[in-house]
Amino acid sequence: MRRREFITLLVAAVGCPSAGLGQQDDRLRRIGVLMGWTESDPGAQARLKVFHEVLQELGWTLGSNLRIEYRWVAGDAARIPELAKELVALQPDLIVVNTTPVTRTLHRETKTIPIVFVIVSDPVGEGVVASLARPGGNVTGFIDYEDTMGGKWLQLLKELARGIRRAALMYNPQAAPGGGGYFWPSFEAAARTMAIEPVQAPVRNADEIDAIVSALGRNPPEGIVTGTDRFLFIHRAIIFSSAAQEGASCVHGPRFCRKRRGGFIWTRPS
Repeated sequence: MRRREFITLLVAAVGCPSAGLGQQDDRLRRIGVLMGWTESDPGAQARLKVFHEVLQELGWTLGSNLRIEYRWVAGDAARIPELAKELVALQPDLIVVNTTPVTRTLHRETKTIPIVFVIVSDPVGEGVVASLARPGGNVTGFIDYEDTMGGKWLQLLKELARGIRRAALMYNPQAAPGGGGYFWPSFEAAARTMAIEPVQAPVRNADEIDAIVSALGRNPPEGIVTGTDRFLFIHRAIIFSSAAQEGASCVHGPRFCRKRRGGFIWTRPS
């Protein structure tokens, strides 16, 4: 997703202060933002910095004609309904959301306030839009991964660790697209073609992550592919640490990690 495309969509939803039919609207506009990440996450802050910069380039100034209300889920799915209700009660002009469970919950909370989502893999399957070409309703946005990526990640893992015989797809059923079933068909199909035993590995907390990785580590060479849900993103350090300790190879979403000097590094696949 290019930042200009995203901001243009927001401007269309809120209205541009420098465009229109010559009429000046001095009303303070309000955007609600519900993020599935932790507020201290460097990646989240980097994205918000760009968000603010481009809004300002387009004529929106915080405290002048724009106010943004932020709420942070921090990977705790139980907090989403409460935070969603809180934002909807403020009646903002627009709500910006990321991650599948956050988008799904906001869609249930309001059918009138415009919602723009990012980092959602299967909005059609989740029922938040009618189709990708014609979303309909009050929700639109950008998908991040097609379902075929499950098989692609497994191919990367095979390149990283050619001797693997068994690979797990790790996901949080409460946060993953399709409850974990979105990427599984392509993952399973790719595993069969490479003579790898596919394993589903649902996890809901840090203890379950350790347990899954430990179980895989008892029968090396094994591999782990983690899904795209925010729970696993927030707990990526635990996953990498456990995998390094147990000697398992790991692919995390669109990036893969290589074992080096007892740890893992991240590199973007070429």
